[in-house]
Amino acid sequence: MKKKIRYAPFLTLKYITEEQENKVFDRKLAQVKPSDLAELISAFANADGGSIVIGISDSKRILEGIKHISPEKLNLLITAPKDCCKPTPKHEIEYMDITNARGEPDQLLILHIYAETERIISTQNNSVFLRITDKTRELKGEDLRMLEYSKGLRKYEDECSTDATMEDLDPTLLALYKNKLNATELSDQEVLTARGFIKKGKLTNAGVMMFARHILQFFPHCRLRVTRYDSSKMESGLKTNIIKDVNFDLPIPLLIQKSHDFISSILRDFTRLNPATSTFETTPEYPEFAWKELIVNAITHREYSMEGAYIQVNIFDDHFEVISPGALPPTVTVENMHYTRFSRNPRIARALTDLGWVRELNEGIKRIIRDMEEALLQKPRFLEPDNRYVKAVLNNNTAVRTLRTQISAKQAATPEIWQKLDTLEKDILVFLTAHAGTSTKALAEYTNRSAPTIHRRLNHLLELDIILAKGSSLKDPQRTYYVKSLSKDNQP
Repeated sequence: MKKKIRYAPFLTLKYITEEQENKVFDRKLAQVKPSDLAELISAFANADGGSIVIGISDSKRILEGIKHISPEKLNLLITAPKDCCKPTPKHEIEYMDITNARGEPDQLLILHIYAETERIISTQNNSVFLRITDKTRELKGEDLRMLEYSKGLRKYEDECSTDATMEDLDPTLLALYKNKLNATELSDQEVLTARGFIKKGKLTNAGVMMFARHILQFFPHCRLRVTRYDSSKMESGLKTNIIKDVNFDLPIPLLIQKSHDFISSILRDFTRLNPATSTFETTPEYPEFAWKELIVNAITHREYSMEGAYIQVNIFDDHFEVISPGALPPTVTVENMHYTRFSRNPRIARALTDLGWVRELNEGIKRIIRDMEEALLQKPRFLEPDNRYVKAVLNNNTAVRTLRTQISAKQAATPEIWQKLDTLEKDILVFLTAHAGTSTKALAEYTNRSAPTIHRRLNHLLELDIILAKGSSLKDPQRTYYVKSLSKDNQP
């Protein structure tokens, strides 16, 4: 008995008889009408491909086989992809030898339908289907349009806006763009037409998303939300741990600039002593290019036809994630995306390249990987959780940095003195180890204690000769503090 087959090795007889139907596998009786296979063939071809095993019932899993049907009927089943669908999907035919329920030698017919990445396969009556989990769903209207976007058969960015006019565009952004193109002598209409942002006399969606004065008027989903959390995971309800939560609703160039400026202001820096040089070195929480490039890529290549969806940037204590609407294009996977070139929105990508924001997608990812490795951080991770979003994740090494800082702080005092310090004094010493030249106000904010309480603890640490102060008096707001043992260069 042939246990495995060539085109889908996972389809063993045990799998066929025991597993539930799923996204890439379905069963049919040999009595099935060829025309009834059309919907399933269309559904598999328009999704991720799949195998149709003919000659077994789905409900009772009885191995009926195909020997009992006429050669004419068998031929109609074999030619169903060609006769019942258009265009003919890529497919293969294979047989599996079995012993049927009557104890006789028999076979199963298997139609292997391949995924179509650049075509939509319909039935002969022009109906289109898609395989979703174990269901075959007919696509109409907006759902069919979304499938066309996903396969690159139509581009949302090239569709004409129904109500935006030149008066709705931001002249400052247009002037900036024309200046970058060295086309200041041309009119706005000429430049936008030459770059494909005006078609048939109308602004395209891309033109509006790039240059609209009030983006919410036309594309409320042209948004980026930044949320900073006070832990390594998201909490809700009474345990909500959101520190910052800001939405940016702006045309694309400003969306990039304003979100970059804000994120730069809330990411942390880490300062520690380099024993080799006896000087303090400050390193960012993540390499700037890495997180900025992830955001630029998300803005450039997201699926803008997904109305109601927006880009999410979530910043946790130990990782930074960017969630972008839209599955990866058919030719791109999380495994090959660092060397496969594809742009869902080529006109937007070209304009952002002209403005200096975008590099080739795979070149940017290569640089992200290199910068993270040079910072002794893990490579970025790319995930596609449900085929509707792409998530990019950067991990930091906060735990390692914190441990090193605590060790350095403990070494600033003798074991006897360290044991005499209270918890708040130890926290202050740890913070000063990581942030040389810190003010009382910063320490108060960090520890969530009052300034007088911080003053008392600082005075005690000064008396113990563990720290040094630079400034005229204890209450001087400009006065800063340093750990004495770390660096002579940082002594006042």
